[in-house]
Amino acid sequence: MCHTTVAPSERQACGCGHRSDRVRPWEHHHYTPDSFPGGFGVRRPLRFLAWKLELDDAQVTALASVLNELKTERAQQAVDDRRALTLLADAAEAETFDAAKADEATRLRTESAGRTQRQVAEALRRIHALLRPEQRTQLAYLLRTGTLAM
Repeated sequence: MCHTTVAPSERQACGCGHRSDRVRPWEHHHYTPDSFPGGFGVRRPLRFLAWKLELDDAQVTALASVLNELKTERAQQAVDDRRALTLLADAAEAETFDAAKADEATRLRTESAGRTQRQVAEALRRIHALLRPEQRTQLAYLLRTGTLAM
């Protein structure tokens, strides 16, 4: 719930009462753990983390770069997964089962998952470096409680 009350004519489209000229964009909306299904564990990870960790503008900029790279790697994993599914479908469709295609699909999925997990670890290393100690404590709490999933 918002902590400010303003006239209805000054409210944002969501009706929460915050005026956009008084808060940074990531502070405007209200978050609960259930609000964020998705690949990173939250729907809008940058806004969510900026709000929960009370990041300054420089930290938000750096975090945006980290999350963008992670998003790109996850998109590549999705492409690899579709390629692997196509290989499995081709293996199943053939007159005799094509074990080579099935093996290639397995290899592709394994390598892709490994790259993504390495990118997650690198992202966490970079995030750790840009946070202050109290922010790291809050990040660890979000990870431990499942509010944020990596």
